[in-house]
Amino acid sequence: MRFVRDYYSFLEVNVTMNVSQQIVNAISLGAVYGLFSLGYAMVFSVLGVLNLAHSAIFMWGAFMGLLVVERAHLPIWVAFPAAMLGAGLMSVVLERVAFYMLRRRDAPRISQLISSIGASILLVSIAEKMFQSIFHQQLEGFPEGIVPRNPIAADTLPFTVTPIQVVILIVALALMFLLQYTVTRTRTGSAMRAVAFNERIAALLGIHVGNIFMLTFFIAGALAGAAGVLFGLAFNVTPSMGDDIALIGLTAMVLGGLGSIQGTVAGGFIVALLQTFSTALLSSSARNAVVFIILFIILIIRPQGLMGQADATRA
Repeated sequence: MRFVRDYYSFLEVNVTMNVSQQIVNAISLGAVYGLFSLGYAMVFSVLGVLNLAHSAIFMWGAFMGLLVVERAHLPIWVAFPAAMLGAGLMSVVLERVAFYMLRRRDAPRISQLISSIGASILLVSIAEKMFQSIFHQQLEGFPEGIVPRNPIAADTLPFTVTPIQVVILIVALALMFLLQYTVTRTRTGSAMRAVAFNERIAALLGIHVGNIFMLTFFIAGALAGAAGVLFGLAFNVTPSMGDDIALIGLTAMVLGGLGSIQGTVAGGFIVALLQTFSTALLSSSARNAVVFIILFIILIIRPQGLMGQADATRA
């Protein structure tokens, strides 16, 4: 089964299709989910608050990548880092506008959460206007030939793989490993973990907490932009493309374990597998219901998630 342009058509998997093919499809989709969810996890780990405008940054990343390809006529290997940079900078602006001002006034975290919801609505509304004025239509996708879509020939395998699926998996995993290395092996990562543990102690150690907050938002936004471009290459780019993936990202983060990079990535792949097989065995309308039922059960049995720590400390 090749990657198709419509997300819901992709999830309408043929029930008679072999299990290995569905796993292949779920792995490529799970790579995008995991990459997107890492942005949620980073902001929550460091700031202790959910950034519900993260899905809007995801959408804008895809939109900026599309603009670079369609209007600037530049190749995708230029559009991809440009979209990551643009989404990262947009995320920093979001932090300054929707979080910093409230945090400086010691406003409760629920205020920051509500502020991020308002920012998300604003960003989506702006994108809708720009889509209509620039593309003069509701839907627009990357050019068909930008990444080959014909299945890679392999008669001996019981499944087919397309180049776009391979590209998504390789790029997503490379970014995930780079993030893991940055957080665990660099001084910047140590500073981020110190701020996540305790802001006051981090400040006493000479860490500029405000800069760490901005850097965290930049990295989270860049990951969202990368996920948006990869998702847009496989499917359509629309102002509403972040609506469904917003809840999926939260589910993956909670399912894998709050504050755990490996857990969040694993959660993304698990959610994709659950969606794919529930669609095949039941119906497309059950894809999200099954995911949230499993999430509910996991939270009852293991509230910290599959790979989360048993205590409530974020680090």
